[in-house]
Amino acid sequence: MNAYGFCTITITAALASAAAAASATENPAAAEIRGIAASAYTFAYPLVLLDVTRRTDLERRAQAGLPGANHFVHARAFPDEHSRIVIRPNADTLYSTAWLDLSHEPILLHVPDTHGRYYVMQLLDAWTETFDMPGKRTRGTGARWFGITGPGWKGTLPPNVEKINAPTNTVWLLGRTQVNGVADYGEVHAIQDGFALVPLSQYAHGAALSAPAPAPAPAPAPASAPASTPGSSPGPNRGDPPPLQVRRMTAREFFQLVANLLKTNPPHAQDAPLMKQLARLGILPGRIFNPESWSTEDQQAFEQGAKAAADSLATLGSQGGAGEKPNGWSSGFGAATGRYGIRYDARAAVARLGLGALPPEEAIYFSCCQSDAAHSLSGEHAYTLHFSAAQLPPVRAFWSLTLYGEDGYFVANSIRRFAIGDRDALKFNTDGSLDLFVQRDAPGTDRDSNWLPAPDGKFNLSLRLYWPGEDVLRGRWQPPPVTNQDVTSSTLRN
Repeated sequence: MNAYGFCTITITAALASAAAAASATENPAAAEIRGIAASAYTFAYPLVLLDVTRRTDLERRAQAGLPGANHFVHARAFPDEHSRIVIRPNADTLYSTAWLDLSHEPILLHVPDTHGRYYVMQLLDAWTETFDMPGKRTRGTGARWFGITGPGWKGTLPPNVEKINAPTNTVWLLGRTQVNGVADYGEVHAIQDGFALVPLSQYAHGAALSAPAPAPAPAPAPASAPASTPGSSPGPNRGDPPPLQVRRMTAREFFQLVANLLKTNPPHAQDAPLMKQLARLGILPGRIFNPESWSTEDQQAFEQGAKAAADSLATLGSQGGAGEKPNGWSSGFGAATGRYGIRYDARAAVARLGLGALPPEEAIYFSCCQSDAAHSLSGEHAYTLHFSAAQLPPVRAFWSLTLYGEDGYFVANSIRRFAIGDRDALKFNTDGSLDLFVQRDAPGTDRDSNWLPAPDGKFNLSLRLYWPGEDVLRGRWQPPPVTNQDVTSSTLRN
């Protein structure tokens, strides 16, 4: 079990087993309704969260005069403490993001020659499954064209375009380009300007790259929004982080949105048993969901089941995970990341804690975040992370240590440093070892280059390894312990 607390959804797993074992009666009993609602909420949570994230982002783009769907928006600087769209963002790469709508035709993606620089174009379907990752690791760094096609599309792509089949019509393209410090922004911007998205109908052997960009797409239609019902709470506030917007949905709003989204974003083949359970509650693609016709007991059971799953997901970040933690570090999001199959608890937990996390062969995420209050990371203390010369992170790309507040977002600090890693001007010890200092106050002139500022309160750390080496993937390498400088020989571990 990975250390981000998937076991905290055991109530959902237990209820899911009960629901699956129930006989397929036409009118399920209250206990079955409770179990189905819990398992269905966990199953559909990534679908809903990604849609809310999409609509929030597109609405903010429209307000800023930026292009909408099927257009790139490039981050020209690292995110900061005000960034609230995606939880646990990185400060290692500049993002290039796009929301693809493949319902009408394929979208062609062009990547320029990055001249050896690391980049990855992660493609996620509407259920947050990563179905491809064009980039340096998989295709090298030369210029290329890719054609991303929706489910059921029949046609022929140009001969120089590599076909990538998307499982759903909604696709989140989450691109990352390596940045070697703020002074490197200009080089990265030039690469970003070479990324392009072109509808198939506008492509002519690459000539579309020089054509005028289409007008920005309109704001997303409200058809996918949760249906309003008499006496229901108002729709989500787009100023709130997407996980909070989803948390504030009623069970009826949540599952009505699921029904709407299923119409254009089909589940995967292995999801058939869950879909049968949803159908027993009247949750069907494109259909109005109407639990008001049920008895009071059944409605209460439905609300209780959905709430049990929602509460489990909401507390994941604060509990900090479970399972073995060598040297106090969890082993990231686990081997399931990005390709979950029927591991719905894992998929929901990653969506909640690290939406858009890369699969392990592309990046490994270690986390140091304790649930034991006596050992939680806090700005009240000063910490050291010591790597021996032989223990430096084994990567084919690069690595970084990032600090987040309890809510999973960056915390303001005086030098605006949210991460530190091997592309920074680090000061090594004479024996080749490396010390990183995580604390509230500057450690001193000779150590400031290795300082990651901490807030006054609690925080957690992520150690990212991009294109990790085989020792990392096979579990033979683990990060060293985080040492509390205030307590001699004290390390953070369970």
